[in-house]
Amino acid sequence: MEPKKEAKFSSRWGFILSAVGSAVGMANVWGFPAKMGANGGGAFLVAYLIFVALFSVVGLSAEYAIGRRAKTGTLGAYRLAWATRGEKTGKAGGVLGWLPLAGSMCIALGYAVIISYVLKALWNSLTGELMQVETTTWFETFSGADYSVIPFHIIVVVGTLLTLLLGAKSIEKSNKIMMPIFFIIFVVLAVRVSMLPGAAEGYKFMFTPRWEELKNPMVWIWAMGQAFFSLSVTGSGMIVYGAYLDDKEDVVHIAARTAIFDTIAALVAALVIIPACFAYGLDVGAGPSLLFVTLPKILQDIPFGQLFAIILYVAMIFAGISSLQNMFEAVGESLEHKLPKLSRKVVLVILCVICLGIGLHMEPIAKWGPWMDIVSIYIIPIGATLGALSWFWIMKKSDLLDEINKNVSKPHGNLWYNIGRYLYVPCAIILCAVALFMKVAF
Repeated sequence: MEPKKEAKFSSRWGFILSAVGSAVGMANVWGFPAKMGANGGGAFLVAYLIFVALFSVVGLSAEYAIGRRAKTGTLGAYRLAWATRGEKTGKAGGVLGWLPLAGSMCIALGYAVIISYVLKALWNSLTGELMQVETTTWFETFSGADYSVIPFHIIVVVGTLLTLLLGAKSIEKSNKIMMPIFFIIFVVLAVRVSMLPGAAEGYKFMFTPRWEELKNPMVWIWAMGQAFFSLSVTGSGMIVYGAYLDDKEDVVHIAARTAIFDTIAALVAALVIIPACFAYGLDVGAGPSLLFVTLPKILQDIPFGQLFAIILYVAMIFAGISSLQNMFEAVGESLEHKLPKLSRKVVLVILCVICLGIGLHMEPIAKWGPWMDIVSIYIIPIGATLGALSWFWIMKKSDLLDEINKNVSKPHGNLWYNIGRYLYVPCAIILCAVALFMKVAF
């Protein structure tokens, strides 16, 4: 099925900002600083940058390319890739494509809850309540109770789905607003944090590698997992954005730009959180509590803390919604492709009912925490591995290279393909094996 006429990004930068918006989310804003804090600081950063370079140039560009070639999202892309080996094989690929697609939907359910917490934090910042409470008690009050953030949950889900009404056009327009503001806000916050006494120790931790840490294989494993999920190379979400990419674009070049801006976002977030934690002697590897316990404590203590709290949580809302857009779009587009008689409005209503119907039962952290662990330990790594194998071992090499090399001045050949086949694919398999057998949630 050819994508609808409006399902195209109007410009290269519109596409890049939308792709960066998908990649920039909780994995950057709390995931990256927390994992960096718990895994050697500068040494983790070195390993992370190596994997980002590898996964973007090879893995991310392959997902963009297969989406563009299929002119549709997850289900059609897997079918097309596998069909290069025969029609029956293509049908099997179309069936297997449901697994990574399910990963997108499952993580969207839990992700919407997290963003609902962020929206509550923004509301309490606006009212001033967050500046007066004991933050641990405040967070436990709503994160441990059933149906505690229902109004915020509904706003997040319905609001995000409304930004998808016009497909690529509305995704592009919203990200052209959200992403620049996100970057500006975090730069402002980073400048403010740099003025805190003791912040310099945080910079030393971030940018002075302790090379002996790289002897620890888990530093590499955590860096690899963070790179996979920070770039959203999960065998599903970025495929649909590739379907909306113009044939004249160089997918490898665009994938590299996506990675650069995604990495800048991660570093800027770390420049806010890690120096602030060092300044106040707080745990930099605390995970979700960084956003809802640690940072509010810091904001309560600094001049104009309420203003900076509002700024922080606005940026977090933008980061979360831009990622949630991609998850919903991957599922919605595939439903439209599979059931062409359904209009986009009907598909979005279906997604709204599913997300609210299931998601409202997952609001306590005791429920959505384990849910997100299951998704990140099992479904997402398997989907990422299935995608990597499909592009570099199942799909015919000539077909993949034909798409990769559309309108490029210097065609990519055996080197690019072999890096994908013999480096990228093994990384995906290792990540999957570690996640499954060691139960490490990325």
